[in-house]
Amino acid sequence: MAGKFEVFLDSDSHFKFRLTAPDGTVMAVSGAFEDKAAVAAGIAAVRECAGTGLVTDLCPAANVSPTAPAPVLVPAQLKPGCGDQFVPATRAHTFVMAKAPRRGVAAPRWT
Repeated sequence: MAGKFEVFLDSDSHFKFRLTAPDGTVMAVSGAFEDKAAVAAGIAAVRECAGTGLVTDLCPAANVSPTAPAPVLVPAQLKPGCGDQFVPATRAHTFVMAKAPRRGVAAPRWT
């Protein structure tokens, strides 16, 4: 079973949504929106971006095990948006999704 989005009014009468897991655990809470149309657009943006979002490790080096590579800190102005393809230099192939089929693969032969 998939998680679900719940739309609600906060204490300041702004619309917000939260993403809950199938067991009811709150996974994320949005910022404030002025109306339901804006909430619906926010949910659509999260649905589009979340599955393809890149992971950036912003944890301080003290919390990293000795065998793990050092974290790559990204300044606020360089944080990727939904359509951006920012990949940290130390992990060039970790989270890159293919945009086209790999070359050298033969096309299926239909007879």
